Amino acid sequence: MKDALAKVIKARASLLVGNRRGSLVELPEEDLKFIQRKKELLEKRSSEIVKCHADGKILKKDEVDGKTHLHYLVHYQFLVRQNKNLYLEEQCEERKATFTMNKLVSDIEIPKVVNEDYEPMVREIEEEDSPRSFRYNRLAAVQYAERWWNGYNPNYKKFNDNCTNFISQCLHAGEAPMYGHPDRGKGWWMQNNSWSWSWSVANALRWYLSGSQKGLRAREVTSPRQLLLGDVICYDFEGDGKFNHNTIVVAKDARGYPLVNAQSQNSRMRYWSYEDSTAYTPNIKYKFFHITNN
Repeated sequence: MKDALAKVIKARASLLVGNRRGSLVELPEEDLKFIQRKKELLEKRSSEIVKCHADGKILKKDEVDGKTHLHYLVHYQFLVRQNKNLYLEEQCEERKATFTMNKLVSDIEIPKVVNEDYEPMVREIEEEDSPRSFRYNRLAAVQYAERWWNGYNPNYKKFNDNCTNFISQCLHAGEAPMYGHPDRGKGWWMQNNSWSWSWSVANALRWYLSGSQKGLRAREVTSPRQLLLGDVICYDFEGDGKFNHNTIVVAKDARGYPLVNAQSQNSRMRYWSYEDSTAYTPNIKYKFFHITNN
């Protein structure tokens, strides 16, 4: 089973490089769609993957009704060339491979469970709770995003859907001050094993950044090219007004567009638009937030 799994991972990696075709391994339809989306996005950016390395790690093994289920993590490293520039993009995903009589019958990505049980609006803070002024340390925020994009800081609680918790940690590493404790619907904070909705829930952080007048503040801009390192992008994949993902800008590509780090599907130096994501839909909407000094 391990050998069969290794062949599938190798086949995905080889098909992502250049125009290689004719893999001896039959890949699932969703994998082929992902590879096609990835190549189309690269072509749109005048880019290509010149080398791809992929490693798999088995997380657990289940035996159910005569079938063997292997839960595993695959870590991709894409060496991307854009014009004369090279950079390394990384992406991790959790998957489940199912075997019958040692034959691979399915291999799917495991979707993250999103917790959306929260108060949608963040209430205004009272004047006496006003936090200190601060100057956003963009370098520290980016350094934190690079250190922890594929790991979990033990000083913070880890969520099943950790994307917004991770972005909040990056912002706090950039010296953004917390406030609002212990009211979960007020401010932006994590303290004493509790946290505000804006700290941990994607849509709540989007609302907080849109309206905060104290502490951590942001200004919405119209283009991703206006963002600086340490700024935040919010994603509404379905276009229904409910934002469900956040990323932090850690670099710019050769055309001045953001490359981002994120968690849940842990990613590093990923192109900002997420057009190669399984969550992407043609109805996607974005919010671009430039973090401002207070």
